[in-house]
Amino acid sequence: MSTSKQTHDHDEIKNWAAERGGVPAKVKGTGGNSDDEGILRIHFPENSENQDTLKEIPWEDFFQEFDEENLDFLYQETKADGEVSTFHKFVKRQ
Repeated sequence: MSTSKQTHDHDEIKNWAAERGGVPAKVKGTGGNSDDEGILRIHFPENSENQDTLKEIPWEDFFQEFDEENLDFLYQETKADGEVSTFHKFVKRQ
């Protein structure tokens, strides 16, 4: 059985992403105006074929928007079979 965790701790999020080769990114073309590149993501370049649709951004910019949007990071450490998981999503903080 796998369980999910939820946090808004910046170090915890960065460490989780780093352990899996993840980097902060935005989805190109999903922003509401020219100043907004788009929706936040954690991108895993080694496991992705969508390199052209994502733009890597600095952690500082990522967390500024993350906090402004009052988000939490919902994530999984391992899959049910014990394999390392990259499952994550952003949810509104309660």
